[in-house]
Amino acid sequence: MNYVKYVKSGIPMSERSEDMSIYGTVKVGDRGQVVIPAEARKDFNIKPRDLLLVVAGKNRRGITMVKADAMRQFASRVLKGLDQTADKE
Repeated sequence: MNYVKYVKSGIPMSERSEDMSIYGTVKVGDRGQVVIPAEARKDFNIKPRDLLLVVAGKNRRGITMVKADAMRQFASRVLKGLDQTADKE
């Protein structure tokens, strides 16, 4: 499923494919702040005062933001899986 949702001055502002979504560009403000595009906030249910984890890969070519609650749930499932594996041994 490929489509372009918004076009402004000929530049796609929101584009999706099966494995990636591009929500547009943002500028970093003087205090290092960025505004997450509204569509991304809606898609990921990001609300004011939500805590986001900012992650960078080893190559430092980009950053990712993950809701801290989602990461906490993921870590909890991993740890439960490790506990179950240890119990079987």
